[in-house]
Amino acid sequence: MKKIVKLGALLICAGLVLSGCSNAKKDYILATGGTGGTYYPFGGAIANIWNTKIENMNVTAQATGASAENLRLINKGEAEYAVVQNDVMDYAYNGTDLFEGEKLENIMTIGTLYPEVVQIAVSKDSGIKSVADFKGKRISVGDAGSGVEFNAKQIMEGYGLTFDDIKKSNLSFKESAEGIQNGTLDGCFITAGVPNAALQELAFTAGLTLVPVDGEAAKEICEKYGYYTQTTIPGGTYKGTDSDTQALAIKATLAVSAKLDEEIVYEMTKALFENLSDLATAHAKGKEVSAQSAVTGVSVPFHPGAKRYFSELGLN
Repeated sequence: MKKIVKLGALLICAGLVLSGCSNAKKDYILATGGTGGTYYPFGGAIANIWNTKIENMNVTAQATGASAENLRLINKGEAEYAVVQNDVMDYAYNGTDLFEGEKLENIMTIGTLYPEVVQIAVSKDSGIKSVADFKGKRISVGDAGSGVEFNAKQIMEGYGLTFDDIKKSNLSFKESAEGIQNGTLDGCFITAGVPNAALQELAFTAGLTLVPVDGEAAKEICEKYGYYTQTTIPGGTYKGTDSDTQALAIKATLAVSAKLDEEIVYEMTKALFENLSDLATAHAKGKEVSAQSAVTGVSVPFHPGAKRYFSELGLN
């Protein structure tokens, strides 16, 4: 009888321990991007949903330099989640291009979020009408090692140019826009949701011209790099840009550490996609996110927790 009582007490204690673990505060880092871009406020909106919809959840949206940095942070265990470009995530997982010889094995996918457009802006008096006109010009190609830098490299290749043909700068979105405004730059590449805050400010203060990526060059780039799609930046997106501009786009993606427990990732995936109205209210890009589109454009395996959630919805 004493043994039964002792066993019962042990089981109760074990139950209390398990209960305590499940209710323990969960602290995570969501790596985003620069404060002048879309990732930082958008990531903050995601973190807020998780913090308010999941008990004892504490996710901090952290400003960072770029997609490549975010993926390395996850791989090193210094962040659990990140908003990244799908092309950069593909490079990291397969150890190619930006990550040549550096295969990151601790990264998985929760889902894709919204299209990101490679926006090419130049000063109104630059005389630049095509990427082919960039030769000898002062061009910012985003932070060093960023997905933007690689987008710039690939698009310039489509027009027969390399970085050696330009006066290259590696600046943040905000710094790039300021450089065009103060005359130290002729143009810049910004891969982000449309509209982008830094470009909105530039259009309002000094004006800008958007440079298209179209025709055979766009077709060849898309054929060579399958993660690009052709898209249109509507006229009026930025002050003074009245006509539509043809451009290329990739997809923002929510990445996660492969080491996280399936149940936690399932819970967070479910909380996010069941509260998309909150995301849309907090940030305009939230209107472009859906469970149906989240399973498209994915080349890196889904985390088991995310896969389980989408499978329950009948999405593969």
